Amino acid sequence: MVQEIRLNDTIIKISHFEKKKKENKIWISVTFNVTNEEYHDITTLLYKGTFDVKVPEKQIEFRGTIQQYSTSITNLYEKGNVGEYKLTLKEVEN
Repeated sequence: MVQEIRLNDTIIKISHFEKKKKENKIWISVTFNVTNEEYHDITTLLYKGTFDVKVPEKQIEFRGTIQQYSTSITNLYEKGNVGEYKLTLKEVEN
């Protein structure tokens, strides 16, 4: 089971991982939790939209862009809140 991905230089611990080939490109979907302490850094990262994606446990590396993104909670400013994020990335040309 894949336990983490790397977007640019940020390691994200994940609870779900799925990889498929579509349109002759790699697509990965991941689920991960974000605490209110991590919220600012993660959202700032995700606003970039396109990343160097690495999945070390599967020896996968590609340039990817966000295709789908959702969160279970919008108010992560309150201490103790944790949101579940779902993210789908598609391989793009460099």
